[in-house]
Amino acid sequence: MKETPTPATAVIARALAVLDAFDAEHPRLTLTELATHAGLPVPTTLRLVRQLVAGDALERAADRRYVIGRRLWDLGLLAPVETDLRGLAAPYLQDLQAVTRATVHLAVREGSTALYLDRLSGQASVPVVSHVGARLPLHATGVGKVLLAHAPEEVQRDVLAQLTRHTPYTVTSPRVLAGQLTRIRRDGHARTAEEMTLGACSVAVPVRDTGGEVIAALGLVLPTLERERSRFTSALEVAAQGLQRELARRPRP
Repeated sequence: MKETPTPATAVIARALAVLDAFDAEHPRLTLTELATHAGLPVPTTLRLVRQLVAGDALERAADRRYVIGRRLWDLGLLAPVETDLRGLAAPYLQDLQAVTRATVHLAVREGSTALYLDRLSGQASVPVVSHVGARLPLHATGVGKVLLAHAPEEVQRDVLAQLTRHTPYTVTSPRVLAGQLTRIRRDGHARTAEEMTLGACSVAVPVRDTGGEVIAALGLVLPTLERERSRFTSALEVAAQGLQRELARRPRP
């Protein structure tokens, strides 16, 4: 027997529809855009948005567009996987930054985006659009390509079917990207050159659990990879192996 929705559950469903309107391609939305994406009337959306803003789940920016509020990120950090992984990875990220002086990233796949769990800024002046809690495209970032290369086939098909261009160097050919994913699985690392942001290159490696499944990616962002690419890759691989040993030491639930 199908359960009849109560007024409370209906409100929750509509609020979730509003929050689901945000993604990597739409991090800032007007009220009208929120209503359109959520499939709700504008007056209903306005009432929900006001409540979400009051609860710090959404914020209204200076341009009158809405963005995800800090409260949602703080709550998300309580999820066991993210909390444990971020804490275990922290010393390895710090070591990587000290050795390479580059911006260091820890990311996991969330749907068809890369969710950045942690970021340590490097000493070199490199334009980086990521921040803790950011969700960026899998196909245009180093950590994203690693995660995409090891994602389920249906995720790869969905991403390859809608490759958006972020710079003149973003790979938007499904055939070319599919070839890159094959090489990433073979070589054990990914690299990008100004595909997400002009002036920023990246290299990344996978982090595996005790069963060999890729659960995260470690990456570096630098001005160029022309020099010392092998050194940067080796540093990432050492850090990933150390983190994997830490994961193996955790008591299983």
